[in-house]
Amino acid sequence: MSMRPLLLLILGITTATGVTAQGSWRRDNKESIPSEHHGNHEWTTWFNVDHPGGRGDYEQLEAIRFYYRSRVCQTPLAIEARTTEWVPARETGETVHADPTVGFWCLNEEQGPERNCSNYAVRFLCPKDDSVNIQGTWGRWSDWSACPSLCGQVGLQQRSRNCESSSVPCSGPKLEAKPCDGPECPETDCTLQCGMGKVNAECDACMCEEHILLGSVRGAGGLTAEGATLLRNGKLLSLSDHNGHFRIPGICPDGNTTITVTLQGHAPFSVVVPYSSERTSVLTIQLKRTEKLHVLSNPENKARRQGQTAAFCCKVAGTPQPDKYQWFHNESLLEKHSESTLVLRNLRLEQTGEYYCRASGSSGAIKTKPATLKVLGWDEHSCNPLPESHLIRLPHDCYQNNTDSLYYNVGKCPSSTCSGQLDNGIRCKDKVTYCCGVKKLALRQLTCQGYLLPTKVVTECGCQKCVDTKAIVHGRAIAADNGEPMRFGHVFMNGVRISRTGYKGTFSIQVPLDTERLVLTFVDNMQKFINTTKVLPFNTKGGAVYHEIKLLRKKAPVTIDSTEINTLELGEAEGREAMVQIQIPPYSFYTERGEVFTGKVNASVTFLDPRDVSTAAAAQSDLNFVGDEGDTLPLRTYGMFSVDFRGEENNEPLNAGEVKVFLDSAEVKMSEHLNTMKLWSLNPETGLWEEEGSLQVEKKRRGKREERTFLIGNMEIRERRLFNLDVPEIRRCYVKVRAFRSERFMPSEQVEGVVVSLINMEPTAGFSTNPRAWGRFDSVITGSNGACLPAFCDEQKADAYSAYVMANLGGEELEAVSSSPKFNPNLIGVPKPYLDKMNYRRTDHEDPRMKKTAFSINVAKPGSNVAEESNGPVYSFEKLKECEEASFSAAHFRFTRVEGDRYDYNTVPFNEDDPMSWTEDYLSWWPKPMEYRACYIKVKINSPHEINVRSRNTGGTHPKTVGQLYGLRDTRSIRDMDQEKMSAVCLEFKCSGMLYDQERVDRTLIKVIPQGSCKRDNVNTILQEYLVNHLPLAVNNDTNEFTMLGPLDPLGHNYGIYTVTDQDPRTAKEIALGRCFDGTSDGTSRVMKSNEGVAMTFICGDREVSSPSVFQALQNPQGQTMTSVVRGEGRQNRRRQRANAPRSSSRRSTRNPTGRRAKTTS
Repeated sequence: MSMRPLLLLILGITTATGVTAQGSWRRDNKESIPSEHHGNHEWTTWFNVDHPGGRGDYEQLEAIRFYYRSRVCQTPLAIEARTTEWVPARETGETVHADPTVGFWCLNEEQGPERNCSNYAVRFLCPKDDSVNIQGTWGRWSDWSACPSLCGQVGLQQRSRNCESSSVPCSGPKLEAKPCDGPECPETDCTLQCGMGKVNAECDACMCEEHILLGSVRGAGGLTAEGATLLRNGKLLSLSDHNGHFRIPGICPDGNTTITVTLQGHAPFSVVVPYSSERTSVLTIQLKRTEKLHVLSNPENKARRQGQTAAFCCKVAGTPQPDKYQWFHNESLLEKHSESTLVLRNLRLEQTGEYYCRASGSSGAIKTKPATLKVLGWDEHSCNPLPESHLIRLPHDCYQNNTDSLYYNVGKCPSSTCSGQLDNGIRCKDKVTYCCGVKKLALRQLTCQGYLLPTKVVTECGCQKCVDTKAIVHGRAIAADNGEPMRFGHVFMNGVRISRTGYKGTFSIQVPLDTERLVLTFVDNMQKFINTTKVLPFNTKGGAVYHEIKLLRKKAPVTIDSTEINTLELGEAEGREAMVQIQIPPYSFYTERGEVFTGKVNASVTFLDPRDVSTAAAAQSDLNFVGDEGDTLPLRTYGMFSVDFRGEENNEPLNAGEVKVFLDSAEVKMSEHLNTMKLWSLNPETGLWEEEGSLQVEKKRRGKREERTFLIGNMEIRERRLFNLDVPEIRRCYVKVRAFRSERFMPSEQVEGVVVSLINMEPTAGFSTNPRAWGRFDSVITGSNGACLPAFCDEQKADAYSAYVMANLGGEELEAVSSSPKFNPNLIGVPKPYLDKMNYRRTDHEDPRMKKTAFSINVAKPGSNVAEESNGPVYSFEKLKECEEASFSAAHFRFTRVEGDRYDYNTVPFNEDDPMSWTEDYLSWWPKPMEYRACYIKVKINSPHEINVRSRNTGGTHPKTVGQLYGLRDTRSIRDMDQEKMSAVCLEFKCSGMLYDQERVDRTLIKVIPQGSCKRDNVNTILQEYLVNHLPLAVNNDTNEFTMLGPLDPLGHNYGIYTVTDQDPRTAKEIALGRCFDGTSDGTSRVMKSNEGVAMTFICGDREVSSPSVFQALQNPQGQTMTSVVRGEGRQNRRRQRANAPRSSSRRSTRNPTGRRAKTTS
């Protein structure tokens, strides 16, 4: 066997070729060597002469020979490499290079982002000592080279020789070296040499006695930086004076001297004194404020099998960067792991659990969210093959006698993480993510009234690649006072503009991958509204979430003189005193260049007053800060204010230093808050509040008024212009809330993607308080198991903290469960006596004219020894996971979505709230995830009654689906507001187009079937002409219905067809419905316009309907009699117009959860 095949057999690589070490390498290289080599060759010991710092790890043969020349043969036959942790190179997943004649090397730059080479050791395969070894002859050694070292240093002298044999290699080193001493230095202990000036007495720097360094230091926002320290080699040189100026004699301008500037609240800054031949140099130094540590990416959940490797990574940013990392497993510190990446090798079952990282440094500390590691045994199922129960509602004419219900169990697979086919590569994020999903579907035929209904049932779950999804955030940015849209404003993320608002204030943003916390800042070009920073929750599983951004209108500016003391009062209104005062000393204004401004100033200070509950929705960010230990903690606000100072003449933005803030202590109802009140400013990039200073209690006489007690603090107004008066609050809980599609409150009818908001009201028990004052505003998104809302709570006094809770889906406000006239704990979802303790009240409890879209509760913390309070709906703060994973039977509060008379049935079940539930099947209603196309046809009904209309959608032209059912859609027509005997319906149908395999289109065969005695009267001529010109043409012999092959083109209102494509199915349907209601291709309406954009017309009989249809009966909760259906029909009719209409943001504002109309004055 030749040498080259031998190398390939052992290493699996060619000479000097880079590879990603993978499974092609064998487990035992020694056993891979052919037997004829065992007798004449043997492996050397392991060598490790380099480490992976710098560019990488270089285990080169020449370097190894230099240190161990007698232990390596001249011509090794093979090379083997492993890490210092005994992991073979082929199992690390790293790109490496090897050649037995050169050595082994690994380059850091080839390993991908955030990853370096491992530390490797190598060994070589050499002939045994007793084998024949013919060696060449060396020539004479050359003379030793001159010693290259400077005085007082040690260098190396070298000599070399050449091999005089041309055919036989020589054995031994070609180059030798020996240490040598440099020349003697002058009689001094100092070894420092200066290119300019002379060495100072401490022998740590060069001094130029005739040179003077002058300069100024400016803090963030251009403010003067008094007391900044200037250091060289850690030793103090000078302090800046009250103007930020400094003077340092003796500094050499040699281009090598580095000065470090530090100032409290600012990041250290190092500057090199530039080279100069002048006797005076000038530096201008601009500091940036310290950037608190914040998490850029959290460790990810992983599933691994026993013996595999898992890596967790945390990416943290800040200025300065963190210098220490700690990892925790189930809250226990892992002592031996102190890097930003945690690698767990040869996993054991007991290593299952939660892992999180804590990073710390001079700019603070921060903890990541925990990631879950699931370690499976080798024979253990990564996914439970048995599907979970999942009930779907069948059509109204498909009652199942064997189950005595209209529900059928089709099963589902949980979208949890599973192990999949992963290698042992060490990486933070798996290249492919695996989820539990549908492995096998079975077709069932259900017997209905006069037909068979096919349905696909999940029979087996398995581990497979997760469905790719996209998370979308969309909504409107409008004024908090009157709903005026912010037109053509900018939307920023991480300081970069990523979107703009439209004419109606609308915006839509695709959430970037790996986003942990979506922080957006809305900036108004017209200067009507203050800059608003919001932390928007989104659905991490994908799909769209709607948010309404409430903006505070910028207060009209007042003109002040910068050379005088100025006092601005905030929160002053009719009938109440100002809550906060800002006092600005003379000559305190500065331009952004750091120059003192003298002249007239236009000062606009906008105050968000928490004494008025209507301002809660306009609160910025999510009122959180990071504590000293790195935990994210909540704040309770006593007011926010935004400041905008500008020069009167040129509108130049100005900053202000040493501003005093006075908070009236009479407004602080809880005495314990007086000593913990602080000033905070908002970081617009992280959405977190950062401490600016504390407030001290002092008594002051304000003008001619009586002496009053104030909390007084100092602050600087610089580049961040939103400030907060807050206290940290430790009494915290979580409240469990779920949203449903109907009042049946079934687990399978939960709605995901609902924005649930909670307003914490000011505590009442034992305090004289304003009942409309609020302290905190939070929002979360419902998932498959509801949502857990953070709230303040108290165990000793149940009514100490109260809260309003409301829910919103796409601008539509969901309805809370009624509390009067009948109080039903079973419907509310919380048993007595805990419910009585919380005093549940829907907002119409005392006045039925009020809206039904919010409820209030006392947030009573569950008693530690009270059994009936241990199962929700309120959980203590440390039991978040228990709240998130609570079973459906556990207590929770409920909202319902008023859906109206609509029914959807899909042969292949799909939850539009959860894009990851999509299944790869030819009969899937939505054939392509992340691209959802919604299609509607507008049908006019001439009848004195509202008619239920069905679309039956089957395969039309694709050989895999022809004649097979995609799904059914039932929708009840909506009566025209102006014409008594006319109604119309926007009916969804299955869009034609490519199926999931993207190989061939299918023109869906669509039947439009009105219920009852109806006759087709008219078909849109343009639509009919299109169908005739795009064969094949469906047969329409039955005048009681209409059949067509769905158009491939999007068409438009002229045809009566409305098509919209979006990355979220609900959004696509809502936009298409709005256009259909309006009868236009680009408009939207909440009122059905029966004569606009119609595709066809039916005339239906005027026979009086004496009893409600089965379809109507389905809209009522289970357990109610038909009599109650008849009594409730009027209520259903009133709801239908708004329920079937597209959702709109023109609903009750969350600023006023009671729904009362604001009084207006003329």
